[in-house]
Amino acid sequence: MKIDAEKIEKFAVQFLRTELSRIGMKRGVLGLSGGLDSTTVLYLLTRAVGPDNSVAVIMPHRVSSPSSVEDAMMVVKTLGVRHYLIDITPMVEAYFEKMPTDDKILRGNKMARERMSILYDISARERALVIGTSNKSEILLGYGTIFGDLASAINPIGDLYKTQVRALARHLGVPEKILRKKPSADLWAGQTDEGELGITYEEADKILYELVDLRKPREEVEEKYGREKVRGIVEKMFKHHFKRLPPQILKISTRTVGRDFLYSRDVLT
Repeated sequence: MKIDAEKIEKFAVQFLRTELSRIGMKRGVLGLSGGLDSTTVLYLLTRAVGPDNSVAVIMPHRVSSPSSVEDAMMVVKTLGVRHYLIDITPMVEAYFEKMPTDDKILRGNKMARERMSILYDISARERALVIGTSNKSEILLGYGTIFGDLASAINPIGDLYKTQVRALARHLGVPEKILRKKPSADLWAGQTDEGELGITYEEADKILYELVDLRKPREEVEEKYGREKVRGIVEKMFKHHFKRLPPQILKISTRTVGRDFLYSRDVLT
């Protein structure tokens, strides 16, 4: 699972430059939480297109940890990028006044989608492509909100496990404070990724790597890490597979978009 961080940096920077230029854009925009993943992506983006063409959007809610905004502001000041600071509390709470609920998941999903709605609005205003910040661990485990934080135009870290993102971040010079933060979607007080998943990223990544990348039989991985842990991981991957797919279209014609009618991304170049 070890990575050559220097090579990954070069690949990611070139990927960002290529994907932006192929559709005629110079800028990228992303939601900056002050956490490891979004910070790492912003570091990559500034190296790809420079600080002037990198836009960060910080979107706290009243339940967000104050340190999240502080850390995000530290990052934008360090990198010298332009940023927006938008409190999403008024718009989110206006909705829940009409549709009240105490369900944390419902409220969290609304917050995630509100942030992405704002992000896409700013992308249009700035003529900037929305850059994704979800890592491979989150994508495989379904730990994200569909059409919320999982949405993006391109994603430079989607094939890196969480522990690999941390290694890349250390190479890029991400501040130690952010490297050591407990991963959290920050959707309610005290929330942590690992608390919700019931397993540390370090252990989950090892299991995912052996199942997905090495294609080891489940039984072999269960012997090594324990039946219950591995089955829990596998269940999450199957349960949330729909989040990794485009919407299914009923096939009626001879050439259905996304099934028989497909263009390579390279056709744009």
